[in-house]
Amino acid sequence: MTTPTIVLVGHGMVGQRFLEALADRGVTERARIVVLCEEPRPAYDRVQLTSYFSGKTPDDLSMVEDGFLEKHGIELYVNDPAEAVDREARTVTARSGRVFAYDTLVLATGSYPFVPPVPGRDAEGCFVYRTIEDLLAIEEYARTATTGAVVGGGLLGLEAAGALKGLGLDTHVVEFAPRLMPVQVDEGGGAALLRTIEGMGLTVHTGTGTQEVVTGDDGAVTGMKLSDGSELATDMVVFSAGVRPRDQLARDCGLTVGERGGIAVDEFCRTSDPAVFAIGECALASDGRVYGLVAPGYEMAQTAAAAIADHATGDGFTGADMSTKLKLLGVDVASFGDAHGTAEGCLDVVYSDSRSGVYKKLVISGEGVLLGGVLVGDAEQYGLLRPLTGTVPPVSPEQLVLPAGAGAPVSLGPSALPDDAVICSCHNVTKHAIGQCTSLPEVKRCTKAGTGCGSCVKVIEKLLPATTDKGLCGCFSYTRSELYEIARTLRLTSFAALLDSHGREEARGGEGCEVCKPTVGSILASLAPTLGIGGYILDGEQASLQDTNDHFLANMQRNGSYSVVPRIPGGEITPDKLIVIGEVARDFGLYTKITGGQRIDLFGARVDQLPSIWTRLVDAGFESGHAYGKALRTVKSCVGQTWCRYGVQDSVKMAIQLELRYRGLRAPHKLKSAVSGCARECAEAQSKDFGIIATANGWNLYVGGNGGATPRHADLLAQDLSDAELVRLIDRFLMFYIRTADRLERTSTWLERLEGGLDHLKDVVVHDSLGLCDELEALMTAHVAGYRDEWAETLDDPERLRRFVSFVNAPGAPDPSVRFVPERDQIKPDLTILTIGNLEGATSR
Repeated sequence: MTTPTIVLVGHGMVGQRFLEALADRGVTERARIVVLCEEPRPAYDRVQLTSYFSGKTPDDLSMVEDGFLEKHGIELYVNDPAEAVDREARTVTARSGRVFAYDTLVLATGSYPFVPPVPGRDAEGCFVYRTIEDLLAIEEYARTATTGAVVGGGLLGLEAAGALKGLGLDTHVVEFAPRLMPVQVDEGGGAALLRTIEGMGLTVHTGTGTQEVVTGDDGAVTGMKLSDGSELATDMVVFSAGVRPRDQLARDCGLTVGERGGIAVDEFCRTSDPAVFAIGECALASDGRVYGLVAPGYEMAQTAAAAIADHATGDGFTGADMSTKLKLLGVDVASFGDAHGTAEGCLDVVYSDSRSGVYKKLVISGEGVLLGGVLVGDAEQYGLLRPLTGTVPPVSPEQLVLPAGAGAPVSLGPSALPDDAVICSCHNVTKHAIGQCTSLPEVKRCTKAGTGCGSCVKVIEKLLPATTDKGLCGCFSYTRSELYEIARTLRLTSFAALLDSHGREEARGGEGCEVCKPTVGSILASLAPTLGIGGYILDGEQASLQDTNDHFLANMQRNGSYSVVPRIPGGEITPDKLIVIGEVARDFGLYTKITGGQRIDLFGARVDQLPSIWTRLVDAGFESGHAYGKALRTVKSCVGQTWCRYGVQDSVKMAIQLELRYRGLRAPHKLKSAVSGCARECAEAQSKDFGIIATANGWNLYVGGNGGATPRHADLLAQDLSDAELVRLIDRFLMFYIRTADRLERTSTWLERLEGGLDHLKDVVVHDSLGLCDELEALMTAHVAGYRDEWAETLDDPERLRRFVSFVNAPGAPDPSVRFVPERDQIKPDLTILTIGNLEGATSR
């Protein structure tokens, strides 16, 4: 019996999924499989294409497991696309001249980028954003460019804009539609996205088309003319204005194609020729749509493989869920179901918080059925909301959009979903199927759920049984303290290096999560002097790892303004410095308050005002107080023996010495300290992470105290210490804590968790039972020597200052959502936080 031959034209993500589906059904054991690939490499993850610019290599993006092709006898020809199909002879001719006979032909040719027919579109410096080769060319050309423009503000356009910004270019986005991502989000969502993206330093031009690409005498790009009559100076242009089905091969061989493109197929993905199938973006599905997302392509691949394997006669592919969740330039964006509310009589439930860039809209039918929604800035609920589409949610829609603290608590979790709810839309995996597994790796291996876009992973983890896994997160099986040791010992200097070498297998090559990124960022910051890397937290990769407050070196307040907290070591301040603080507060209209930590906090600064405020403070000799960071905050003190008749030591001098020594020290959580000049304990040292109380013979050192939500009295670690002995013990204590504590674990919790408790701590840092003390002291010495004030470094670098604007295209314009009202001769925030559209009396449309 003759072995049948299946020829697959195209080896992208959908093509690879088709091959896997054939292998799963045993077809590769009884048929010859030939794959013609146009690109110079096998299938790779085009969804994660932009991650190339954050350190991933083309090999990292590969979707073909090692040995897969060889194991299944699949013949892959790269750099050799199909150029002609003879349906009568049933042959395919490749560019190399090879001719392959087929019994079944599958076309997975994908799509091509649409480039608007404008003059200059083929000039030197014009690119498309579709393949790894495109990215390599963009990266090379950007080396000599300073400004770049992206034509198109959709999914891929914003990805391209993020890539150009990451390459150090001033970046513009030109979108013909009146808002960004017009297909996925509505007007409100587009406004929230626009605000956030402009806050990142990109300039956006919406409602504007490209009329011409302007070139210089050498034929290279110098600018663009836009449809509103304006001109834009730019060194390069990236076109990302949508895609079109690649159906020319089908046209040339006489297959039926749609009027607007796409190879017409039936519900089993067969074309007008029963021996030819078409899947993915090149296909016009039986419902009359061309699907540009990977999830429908995967479904089509499964459908075609089933039909080829056993002539399936089920429902086939009749349409797909177009729900989307992704992170664009660090912003969560999601849409699902009837996101634009096109159903008759539907109602909107809207939550909008312009200060934080969060917009949520649910579309509800008159009967309370969830029809769809749009989420921008906070898509945490996407994994639960999408499977509930088409049902009446078990809680009111208002509760599903309101943030914590603004409405009734929501107890809705994955357990509320029905068993047939589709959790992973990329691979069409239900809650029931996930429930048959016991771990995330098992889910990925057995169902492929979580291996596509990854948006379902959080819901999957909540559906799985409780685990004894002590790993930091889904990306690392190691604890924070273990990761610290790995980074220190192996001298790993980046998050990507740590994740790729010691992350969980399924997380390697990824981007990490909101748990591990700031945790590793803190580890690298604390080890920066030892590892020889820059300690400035907003340079390069480090910037993407930081928590919200660190991004602007200031604490964000309730109305979107920021606080300014200069360091005042030991609470001691000269009259001249006090006057400077008063003048700054007066001139910038800031709310002023003396804190319990003996500092003066200034509230109400707009982000664009921060550099001007800090310029004056730094010129007067102030430094950052690190109120925004997981670092040392203050070392409080009483006046000590210099002024107090009860004082027995100079507590102010010691407090200043300690605060200057440990300033900028990044830790698992914030650190607070105090020095009391006598046993009367006016500085409340025993409620601090490390507290010092003077004695007639020196100093007593207390550790592990906490005066916060869970108060704890500090424990006595050592007594009657000299100045040098005290500093040495604190050095050891802090570095041992930083080295061994968990993420966001205060010293009080850490000490109670530490096996052996206080006795073990004494053995390690006082008696050196583990032989670590020299190493701990060396780490602290490196920190002290490497300290640089973050605000002083920021002000000295124009590039670093560019992030501090409310609107990148209008740097001097204040943020209109940051408003204040007077109170007690000062200001307070005008807290108009929520804009909830028609929660109860929603009008139909």
